[in-house]
Amino acid sequence: MTRVVVVGGGFAGLLAVRGLRKADVEVTLVDRQNFHLFQPLAYQVATGALSAAEIATPLRQILRRQRNAQVLLAEVTGFDPAAHTVSLDYIASGGRNATLEYDRLVVAGGSAYSYFGHDDWAEHAPELKSLTGALDLRSRILSAFEAAEVEDDPDVRASWLTFVVVGGGPTGVEMAGQIAELARDTLHRDYRVADTRSAKVLLIEATDRLLGTFPETLARRAEASLASLGATTLLNTTVVGVDAESVEVRSADGETSRIPARNAVWAAGVTASPLARLLASASGGETDRAGRLLVEPDLTLPGHPDVFALGDMVAVRDLPLPGVAPVAMQEGRHVARSIARGRNAPFRYRDKGNLATIGRSRAIADIKGLHFSGLPAWLLWLGLHLFYLIGFQNRLLVLTRWTFSYVTRGRGARLIHD
Repeated sequence: MTRVVVVGGGFAGLLAVRGLRKADVEVTLVDRQNFHLFQPLAYQVATGALSAAEIATPLRQILRRQRNAQVLLAEVTGFDPAAHTVSLDYIASGGRNATLEYDRLVVAGGSAYSYFGHDDWAEHAPELKSLTGALDLRSRILSAFEAAEVEDDPDVRASWLTFVVVGGGPTGVEMAGQIAELARDTLHRDYRVADTRSAKVLLIEATDRLLGTFPETLARRAEASLASLGATTLLNTTVVGVDAESVEVRSADGETSRIPARNAVWAAGVTASPLARLLASASGGETDRAGRLLVEPDLTLPGHPDVFALGDMVAVRDLPLPGVAPVAMQEGRHVARSIARGRNAPFRYRDKGNLATIGRSRAIADIKGLHFSGLPAWLLWLGLHLFYLIGFQNRLLVLTRWTFSYVTRGRGARLIHD
């Protein structure tokens, strides 16, 4: 029986595994985490709208009815395409330096945000690609309001109530809108000294517009929606420094300034998983400037038709693709079909459109050339995210949370933890 090893339990890897449920294969899913994270909703965990368990589902629970699949909790540290083996470390049992054999290999390591050579900024500006980052941000954001409540110096209090979001893509826009709503609608009755409605939310984007993958008309509507929530957009502005008490920026004319802000969120630029470079080194492959592994149109490594790489960690030759969840999901299904049929075929991406939410009843949609915004776009965004969220229980819990939040403007997961 064909042995298939899938590395990574994100959208691409998980869809590849599930797509093989009826195939005559044995599948081993390897991940260093025991859960699948619905990353598009991580920012709602960061702002207290949802709890971690509502967007993260154990991999074993997802695959418990798939008899030809098993889960291995370990970290992948290397590949040997010639020997058809994967090197493993930090196995759950305590094992070290083990190997796993395969007939077909699928690597979907994902990506992380890039700090453009300034990794030291991560200490002061956490990212939103992981559950750990979302929980860290939630504690930092809520702790900032607590600090403002007990701060006597008005200037220092203002710095605690200033939130800088770096990156004008969907994640940055969604995060800025959520922080603004949290400060304006949810918390203002909870504090006696600090006026949370005076909080400043600054969204910084290095280019001349937000949401570069959306039509410009929709991007302008999103900017207007952010302004209506009290968030300020700074375009043509580049972050050149981040520390515990401020963010330093440079405008288009080269002038630098310092923003007193004790809270920063990083949502700008991505870099591929380190697995991309490991696989490139082992196979003689190439990577681009973002560290993404270059793969053939059928998502295989050049010269290795039995090794597939997909998701955010790859760039497909002659096929530019956005780094979004629908691409990874379609790639996962495509690879599963290729393995099940025993025949590789070129990948074709079906663009079903773009959605981004800004806040309560505020969203934009670009669906097959149809552009709309406001409540209809927001309801569509809610429906699609509920549909793709894994697990009936999680869908029901998230729907309940969203309904409660809409009616009361409250957020039920505002817990600070170490």
